[in-house]
Amino acid sequence: MSTPLNPACQNCKDRFSSIFCKADQNNLEQIDAAKVCSSYKKGQVIFHEGAYPFGVYCINDGKIKLSHSGDDGREQIVRLVKAGDIMGYKALLSNERYTATATALEDSSICFIPKDLFLNILQSDASLSFEMMRILSSELRKAELKITHLAQKPVRERLAETLLFIKETYGLEEDGHTLNVRLSREEIANLVGTATESAIRLLSEFKKDGMIELDGKKIRLLDMPEIIRTANLHD
Repeated sequence: MSTPLNPACQNCKDRFSSIFCKADQNNLEQIDAAKVCSSYKKGQVIFHEGAYPFGVYCINDGKIKLSHSGDDGREQIVRLVKAGDIMGYKALLSNERYTATATALEDSSICFIPKDLFLNILQSDASLSFEMMRILSSELRKAELKITHLAQKPVRERLAETLLFIKETYGLEEDGHTLNVRLSREEIANLVGTATESAIRLLSEFKKDGMIELDGKKIRLLDMPEIIRTANLHD
């Protein structure tokens, strides 16, 4: 981890897609003065499950996975994070330990905002507090939906839905087809909620059916209508 020059919050390219889009100008200046920005290499851990939070993290650039260690020690990815998102806020607001480990999926730049400052601003800034509630409500809905789909949807549908979810989160590369993130087969299986062997087999089936193209960790979405149909989305 290295500490680069702090990018100004006012000039952050993802400011208006983050929680801080609603922040009062004075509060934004306080955050700007107090935050510490660091660079993380791919595979580096930003914080560990079980540690106590001392602030929140705002993603300036890069991609992060939040993963929980199951009873059998296997990793379970609970959230994918992109530029403009914040993380660590649930543990901070509930005054509990982190329930997940944050790991960089690629080289990333992340700003850390101290606990006391963040909580004080939340108390004084109604717009920011409302945005925080909106984010928490959205995360809760997604979690409830995932539980329902894990219980009721076949693995084939869940894989198609996961590919659409990754596309929605990280977008596509310039070719308009390739998912803009590199995930291992194990990580994809993790997101789907199935064994790695099943994910590999189904990805091969999707390729055979002409829905996707595989090149190492690169996945190209070739037949979006068929992927959407296979995902069987009704929400």
